[in-house]
Amino acid sequence: MKDLTIVKIGGNIIDNEKELNKFLISFSKIKTAKLLVHGGGKLATELSTKLGIETKMVEGRRITDNETLKIATMVYAGLINKSIVAKLNSHQTFAIGLCGADVSLIPSQKRNKGNIDYGFVGDVISKKINVAFLKLLLDKNISPVVAPITSTSKGQLLNTNADTIASALASELGKYYKVKFIYCFEKEGVLNGNKVIKELNERTYKELKQTEVIKDGMIPKLDNAFMALEKGVNKITIGKANELNKLLKQHAGTSITK
Repeated sequence: MKDLTIVKIGGNIIDNEKELNKFLISFSKIKTAKLLVHGGGKLATELSTKLGIETKMVEGRRITDNETLKIATMVYAGLINKSIVAKLNSHQTFAIGLCGADVSLIPSQKRNKGNIDYGFVGDVISKKINVAFLKLLLDKNISPVVAPITSTSKGQLLNTNADTIASALASELGKYYKVKFIYCFEKEGVLNGNKVIKELNERTYKELKQTEVIKDGMIPKLDNAFMALEKGVNKITIGKANELNKLLKQHAGTSITK
């Protein structure tokens, strides 16, 4: 099996041009086949505020009405995605920008309302991910950069959690590659107070979630990390984007273990 590195970035790193560029230089130096998934940072929220559209969040997940969906699509699949691709290409990484709607890359379905109506939010249909297309790119040394907009079989665009997308891609591509999966964001790892938890297993995670040591936006990240681990992803690390080189060697951040 060939090695594949999948990295997900989000949080403040997206909003800080200088730090983002440093990260992309480090990403471009990864020698294996590589794939980058990105979130949206604060730009969509800032644009929504300027347009008088209220941003609603529940447990770290955005409620997406029709107007918010338009903004998310423009910002995530447009400006942010293409800016990252342009910078990677300037650093000699042959990158291509995609969202989940392209070539039916990441089919999804609108989330059932349940207790919370998330609006136009997608749940990934993992078994229908277009792995063949991704393999075609990766095996030609092309690095996909994936934005968190997906679509249904009827052509409805959906705002979809980038952590979920990254986990699903890692799980499905893990059937064909030896996957190293890294979540990058603004913190040094999963924290207990100010201290980084070096290793986190599922039992400890449940305990820390129950006592609210772990909460909000970390919950979807870790839920997806453990799901990917269960599905055979080789290594998973969560940590600070500007420590990517150390995270790749598991010399920093939090290692997710069984």
